[in-house]
Amino acid sequence: MVKIGIVTGSTRDSRVNGQVAEYILEKSKEVEGANFEIVDIKDYDLPLFNEAMPPAMANKQYDKEANNKWSQKVDSLDGFVFVTPEYNKAVSPSLKNAIDYLGPEWGNKAAGIVGYGSTLGVAATLNLRTILSNANVATVGPFGAFSLFTDFEEMSTFRPAEVHNATVQAVLDTVVSWSKGLKGIRA
Repeated sequence: MVKIGIVTGSTRDSRVNGQVAEYILEKSKEVEGANFEIVDIKDYDLPLFNEAMPPAMANKQYDKEANNKWSQKVDSLDGFVFVTPEYNKAVSPSLKNAIDYLGPEWGNKAAGIVGYGSTLGVAATLNLRTILSNANVATVGPFGAFSLFTDFEEMSTFRPAEVHNATVQAVLDTVVSWSKGLKGIRA
């Protein structure tokens, strides 16, 4: 059994990210061999990254309690599904910041990406793939892509079209398969 974190990609008060994460969590109930949970980056209250030691050199030993709490959560997971909004053709600053806080905790794990935005979050998805590759995270091929115009009512209430179900299921199934395979590498 692998543990998969559905990582929210926004900390804004007016965010719709939680709705998308809840949808992913609901879809994950159809997947066998994994436990899924929502990991809300807002709960970790990470300030703008300004640490003296690069995370890759910190050996999972951080000076601040918030860093250690975030480290322990990410380290406990075998894989991820990132739910990312698109801000100016990239991931949100809060998601990038949360990723930057850690080093080896990410490595040799699988990730799926579900993006959303005015252009389906495609640029954010591509941006996140690059960021995660630097952290040795293997991103799966299938990805979710939701439109603020057609999958959200008045850009605030998530109402995904049924056409997305098969793609999201492929994201989840592939993340679980890859997470199981990569778990042996980390052992």
